[in-house]
Order: sequence, then structure tokens, then C-alpha cells
Amino acid sequence: MQATAYTYDPVSRCGQVLLDDGTPVPFDAAAFDAGGLRLLRPGQRVRIETETQTVTEMETGSGPADGNGARSGEPGAGRRITLVTLQTF
Repeated sequence: MQATAYTYDPVSRCGQVLLDDGTPVPFDAAAFDAGGLRLLRPGQRVRIETETQTVTEMETGSGPADGNGARSGEPGAGRRITLVTLQTF
């Protein structure tokens, strides 16, 4: 799936991407590290891989270890990014 980098914190290696419909979805350091990137700039096109969270994970806040995942009722709820890397053509 493709998205656009929206925010990125180089210290925590966490941030958000915008899906093509404008929905912001957060990613954690593990997803960033899985992509092998060193830096991400807002506006860059990225390729992401996601997995679906269960209702229990969303309600309890389990999922990303640093608590950066979307919670039930938030944009991107039910979706967790597992990989962020640059989009290549």
C-alpha cells in the first residue's frame, strides 16, 4: 500500500503517514526499522505494510510497544503499520 510521510521524529523513529484518502495512520520505531530507512522527510512517498489489530488490542492499547498505535475510535484504528520504506517505481 502507498502513503505519504506526514510526521517523523528522528529521536523516537515514530511518526505518521497519510493514506491516499487523507487518513493519518501512526507507525512505531519497529515499523520504521523494518524498512531499513535512516531518515524520513514529510511529503516523501512511502510503501507501507499493515496488519489488522483485533478489537481487544485496540481497547487495551496493546500492539506497538511504545503506545504509538491508533486506538479504537481514532483515525486508522484497526490498522497497524508493520513496515515503512521508500516507494520505488
